[in-house]
Amino acid sequence: MNSQLLQGVYIDWNKISAYSYLRKIAALDGLDYLEFRSPITFFVGENGSGKSTLLEAIAVAFGFNPEGGTKNYSFSTYDSHSELCDAIRLARGTRRAGWGYFLRAESFYNVATQEEAYAGAASDGLHRRSHGESFLLIAQEHFKANGLYILDEPEAALSPQRQLTLLIEIDRCAKEDSQFIIATHSPILLGIPGAEILSFDEGQIHPCSYEETDSYQVTEMFINNREHLLNRLLQ
Repeated sequence: MNSQLLQGVYIDWNKISAYSYLRKIAALDGLDYLEFRSPITFFVGENGSGKSTLLEAIAVAFGFNPEGGTKNYSFSTYDSHSELCDAIRLARGTRRAGWGYFLRAESFYNVATQEEAYAGAASDGLHRRSHGESFLLIAQEHFKANGLYILDEPEAALSPQRQLTLLIEIDRCAKEDSQFIIATHSPILLGIPGAEILSFDEGQIHPCSYEETDSYQVTEMFINNREHLLNRLLQ
């Protein structure tokens, strides 16, 4: 048994239709249990590899609104989450999360709208800020000690400089007994020391090092061989 707020997730495939598309996702098919051993866990992999599907299912099973926000958010703009959340059982630790937030780039506009509706006159005016500014503000206001935070591609709205700011916020909270599960393609965020990186490529979920991620390798290759690479790609 580890010391994380969320120690792992079990999947009961008997609760998933035999014809479900979930069974066609190689990294998920047959997965019975996934353990979280670090305060910060990254999901990496190619588009369509299943990382966001699993991340969203974990968030919904934990009690978050499928489109994002805290566990107190109750609204629905478009019901897009899979049946996987109904087949998941969470292995919780002895500590209870004092706070939490599900932050996803895909539906952030809807969450920002709801955030302003909930706050009323006290609203920070998220829609009057740039996408990146409002996205980062949500993180800075909601990331607290002893919380569970599930983030789906948080780099989508952020410049490289703002990704560094988010990296600092994540590291600070993780050192204050919070836990993060993050799906990302960002070579900046993936560089957080001590994080566990789980790859969804090659047919099964497996740990990998920072230098083994495609995000790192493609970025390094482009920076170090930009002219040669572009000549080959664009001819």
